[in-house]
Amino acid sequence: MTIVPLLDLKAQFAQIRDEVMPVIDQICASQQFILGEHVLGLEQEVAAYCGSSSAIGVSSGTDALLLALMALKIGPGDEIITSPFTFFATAGVVARLGARPIFCDIDPYSYNLSAAAVQSFIDHHCETQGSKLINHSTGGIIRALMPVHLYGQAADMDAFMAIAKTYNLRIVEDAAQAIGTTDNNARRVGSLGDIGCFSFFPSKNLGAFGDAGLCTTQDAALADDMRVLRVHGGNPKYFHAVIGGNFRIDALQAAVLRVKLRYLDSWTEARQRNAAYYFEAFAQAELSQVVTPTLLGGRHIFNQFVVRAKNRDALKKYLGEQGIGTEIYYPVPLHLQKCFAYLGYQPHNFPESELAAMTTLALPIYPELSEIQLAHVVACIVKFYREL
Repeated sequence: MTIVPLLDLKAQFAQIRDEVMPVIDQICASQQFILGEHVLGLEQEVAAYCGSSSAIGVSSGTDALLLALMALKIGPGDEIITSPFTFFATAGVVARLGARPIFCDIDPYSYNLSAAAVQSFIDHHCETQGSKLINHSTGGIIRALMPVHLYGQAADMDAFMAIAKTYNLRIVEDAAQAIGTTDNNARRVGSLGDIGCFSFFPSKNLGAFGDAGLCTTQDAALADDMRVLRVHGGNPKYFHAVIGGNFRIDALQAAVLRVKLRYLDSWTEARQRNAAYYFEAFAQAELSQVVTPTLLGGRHIFNQFVVRAKNRDALKKYLGEQGIGTEIYYPVPLHLQKCFAYLGYQPHNFPESELAAMTTLALPIYPELSEIQLAHVVACIVKFYREL
């Protein structure tokens, strides 16, 4: 049987082992594990890669989001508009700060937060009072938008930036799955809003050897604030004008990421080639039961290759039996998660998000896939539907 895991990090490591291990040995010999030259080097290199003036390495993608909101002084009484169809951390960090996540539905083609849905929410549920945008229902102040560049495709940043300008809102880009993604104007995500947030979780296109993340910004003052906040708010050390957290990235993670960054574009190109194979193969198969991703322009980096599939759960089970790894991103939209019941949302509030949760399935897309493996994935999916 041809085995096709959802991800094969061992194959990736085999390519770079001879470059990674000496760097790790160097750090172990120095015993300098916190911040230092590799962190500074990574920050400079990723800032340049993303088209941002500053980058701040942190301990995880979740902490990148948390740090960004802390730097914007988000807290109780504040509200952040975001997507219910995303990884939990997007809204979880809002709630952790005592603020309120406000959900709007997604675009059915990109799966990203719909700018039209955001504008509709503002039109029907908010009013301006001076420079503030107030939510009628809660009395909260809408402070920021948090679009997610889901699966590696850019959200409609032109529309969100226009909304933000009109209503005096900040923008935090959740670019956890989107390093190197560009919009229709060839601009790198993470460089457009006030702060961009990236995850280097091992499964990402640029993955660390554990948890790591990073924030980008064009605002020098925000960058300075985030550097202070990531070390408990101490500036200088042991003197605290503000309360921060321990959000430092490890030197070991930074060093590994610097090696991997040199390969990132070639790995992304391999993901794009694999996606092109899927597009052509599924088109030739003429399967009405499978809908491949919609490309809306810009550079899609295919952190995931997500299809809509009829009888999705049965297909997932069948593919597993054929040695093919798949995943559902995400089976329960955030507005229906038990921990967010206090927000008062109900089933059917966000129909596109709920439909996506019921019908989408991620197929293997990692760079090291062979054509034999890709062909096996397609053949098994075709066989499943032809035998229904």
